[in-house]
Amino acid sequence: MNRILNLFTPYRGMPREIYIIFLSKTINAMGALIFPFMTLLLSSKIGLSGAQTGCYIALTQLLYAPASLIGGKLADSWGRKPVLIIFELLSVASYTFCLFLEPGMSMVYALMAASMFFGVAGPSHDAMTADLTTPEQREGAYSLNYLGFNLGFAFAQMLAGFLFRDYLKVMFLIDILTALAGIGLIAFFVRETHPESNKETADKVDEDAGESHRSIFSILVSRPMLLLFALAAFGYKFVYSQWPFLMPLHAEAAFPGDGAKLFGMLGTANALIVVFGTPLITSLTAKKSNIRRIFYGGVLFTIGFGLLGLFETRTAFFLSVLIFTAGEILEAISTMPFIMNHTPSSHRGRMSSVLPLIMGAGFFAGPVIMGKILDMKGFSFSWILAASVVLVSTVAMKGIDLSQKSRTVKETA
Repeated sequence: MNRILNLFTPYRGMPREIYIIFLSKTINAMGALIFPFMTLLLSSKIGLSGAQTGCYIALTQLLYAPASLIGGKLADSWGRKPVLIIFELLSVASYTFCLFLEPGMSMVYALMAASMFFGVAGPSHDAMTADLTTPEQREGAYSLNYLGFNLGFAFAQMLAGFLFRDYLKVMFLIDILTALAGIGLIAFFVRETHPESNKETADKVDEDAGESHRSIFSILVSRPMLLLFALAAFGYKFVYSQWPFLMPLHAEAAFPGDGAKLFGMLGTANALIVVFGTPLITSLTAKKSNIRRIFYGGVLFTIGFGLLGLFETRTAFFLSVLIFTAGEILEAISTMPFIMNHTPSSHRGRMSSVLPLIMGAGFFAGPVIMGKILDMKGFSFSWILAASVVLVSTVAMKGIDLSQKSRTVKETA
């Protein structure tokens, strides 16, 4: 019993607001029915080709990028809370508009607008979590947020798999209601955390907060490891973009007429593995550095996604999800703590947008490139290529790990 309780040690003793954010993310994720099925919406409901679907998915990611940059700047100037609430409400408005549309390009454009608004709000979430925690608490806080999202997502994916074919409008309605509930929790129970506007938060900021006058680019130049890390993470995002893009297309091609249900079950499996695996993996790797965990995650990404280039059975799909989800957990609980622990508090909002922009370019490139490769070479070659890309990035992460270890040795010598 004590061993089980020890799994939750990283989540104890944090500020009350962290648990409110966890609850908000859980409820919001319970309604995350639409975006995971964007690929099938474009291909099955609207009838676009693999290449066309990839282009629209990529365009959505491309629009998300400048929105995130704007959001990071606004989070550091206006404050975390108002940016989060205003732009998530605009996302809800976009979803509401979709309730009155039939599947078509107008619906796609509305969803792209919703993605942009979520992009503006995103950096505020990450900055708020960093503001509320100490470096020692940060890993547990981001892990808890990740756990909460997937706790709700497990329910959402199972439900969406059964609703997608005949009840698309019900999916939008659920998304709207849960989003409003999540926003309400932040609005009423989480204070503004911007260091300059909150004395209690200001007492927790890092010693390097005096760099507030410097530009984000100056900060990056003075911390080249962050830039190298983002470039290496590009490959991780490239291959992970195949989870919502290539995976559902492959499922439908391998099991015609049953692909949406299979993908829904795979999504539920992914979320359940995250829910039960995150506390275990967080506890087991507690003594490993963030960059070492990310390296291990890359190894699992290479194996998990590459597996589908060799086998095309239901068992292979579920085994692939099991393996790459373990890698996803390692990457997810380590990336933002690594970034925030190397970022001055005055630049957390902007760094939460600039580095994910570089890393997220993999999400943009992934569907575009793999959509074209898929049309020319088929699924097997596409999966092997994606696995090869993330293998290169995994080796790069190992290089950063060795460099960081060497620097630590020199500093302690």
